[in-house]
Amino acid sequence: MPTSEPGADRPSPDRATPDKLLHTRTGTEVSPEDMVLATGRDLTPRNLEWARRKLAEEGPGAIEKLLP
Repeated sequence: MPTSEPGADRPSPDRATPDKLLHTRTGTEVSPEDMVLATGRDLTPRNLEWARRKLAEEGPGAIEKLLP
């Protein structure tokens, strides 16, 4: 008969993905095209303009808010 330890069904904390690996930025410039594609939208002039404004207001970290 198998025995189970309390909490054995929970993931171990040492198996969690480190925070530094969860971020999307790679140290490269974030382009308006990157922003549009991160939202799943088409690359249209209107969407690119939205992305330019978003980057101007929030900087390259704006893409972090769009991707998990």
